[in-house]
Amino acid sequence: MARVTGRRSRKRRLQSDINVVPYIDVMLVLLIIFMVTAPLLNVGVDVNLPQADAHALEQGRKQPIIVNVDKHGALALTYEGLNRPQAVDEAQLVAKVKAFVAADPNVPVYVAGDREVSYQTVFAVLSLLQRDAGVPRAGLLGDKPDAPSQPKR
Repeated sequence: MARVTGRRSRKRRLQSDINVVPYIDVMLVLLIIFMVTAPLLNVGVDVNLPQADAHALEQGRKQPIIVNVDKHGALALTYEGLNRPQAVDEAQLVAKVKAFVAADPNVPVYVAGDREVSYQTVFAVLSLLQRDAGVPRAGLLGDKPDAPSQPKR
């Protein structure tokens, strides 16, 4: 048998390289998605707390329940296991705080009212907590003043 040598048939060598371009494209798309969504996850309630020269209370080891009242009167709730304040209405606030107080009657409850919200609004939240949620004692949160205040004479 004669072999035809007019055209040499070459065997193709197998390519052992991995094409990583599609992986880089996927990685860049995921990076863009995370860069866009990350700032949206840190949405919180801005509360501008009033300032006072009071001493801080000893709260022990229990994590407090904090009810935030922003300058428009909207309510938000922060408790153990929750990273950022959760917006609630009055019915949800009463239900959640009532459940916490039923589980532990000595859990500390604080109201963080913005300094621009009316005293009536903060007072209404305090009475709502005591009357409907069964909170025996609720405190108020505040910030330390920037400069030491002098007593007025």
